[in-house]
Amino acid sequence: MQMRRIFYYFTENVSTEQQMKRKKKSSGGRRVGLQVVTLCISTGLVLILLGLVVFTGLTAHNLSKYVKENLTVTIMFAGNTSDQQAKVACYKIRNKRYVNHLEFISRTQALKEQTEALGTDPSEFLGENPFTHSAEVYLKADCANADSLKWIIKELKANKQVEEVTYQQDLMDSVNNNIRKIMFILIALAVLLTFVSFTLINNTVRLSVFARRFAINTMKLVGASWSFIRAPFIKMGVVEGFLAAILADVVLAGCFMGLYNYEPDIMNVVTIETLVITAVSVLLFGILITTCCVYFSVNRFLRMKANDLYKL
Repeated sequence: MQMRRIFYYFTENVSTEQQMKRKKKSSGGRRVGLQVVTLCISTGLVLILLGLVVFTGLTAHNLSKYVKENLTVTIMFAGNTSDQQAKVACYKIRNKRYVNHLEFISRTQALKEQTEALGTDPSEFLGENPFTHSAEVYLKADCANADSLKWIIKELKANKQVEEVTYQQDLMDSVNNNIRKIMFILIALAVLLTFVSFTLINNTVRLSVFARRFAINTMKLVGASWSFIRAPFIKMGVVEGFLAAILADVVLAGCFMGLYNYEPDIMNVVTIETLVITAVSVLLFGILITTCCVYFSVNRFLRMKANDLYKL
């Protein structure tokens, strides 16, 4: 009878200890899982901001290119220039390296357009067509600036059939100045946001590593090398950075789809290349920043002595 009681007491204590161990493992697993989720969400939010800066910068560059390529240089041909001569001159100009495309406007077409605009035919009371052949030249974005226009205008005027070359100089100067200011602001914002994001992610990662500082010290005491101790943390950092980047890319993709549904013409300045570069940049930022933060955080605890771990 006494032996039976001892047996029951022993089995009950063993089962109780096993239950306590299971509870500790399950609570520890939930805690680690919660830390991973928190890190992914907080890192993802920071990566969304970085992705917006990259997307805005690329879009601003595309917008400046779009605006520059829609600024025109107007060529007016001499009154005695025949239709054939004007077309030959336009063909030569169209092949210039600084020309994006060219639109030829004949005298007949110009008269027709003005008649529709004014509601009356000017040739009826003038006795002849008062318009001459002309052409609208759309320059490439790299050449739509004051320095390039000086020699471009000079080269166009060298043609014998060309009588006058005009362009909106004030508008071009204003566009170029505004674009430079916008790009400067975006670059400054990108640098500042990168620094802030690195700091925020570093603090989040450091808290995650801090919770396992005693495990790091234990592995160090049994003789494990620093690289061996860092390896699982770095792998986890890569996974967490990848998941956070995927989360950020999904949110950014949803925002862009909403913007596209609201304004489909946004595709005039946003290209597939812009979207791909933004997504890849967010992915690389997420993995790189998280991995670097994990590396530095683990090294910090590896350099600390065991007694210092209790003072934190």
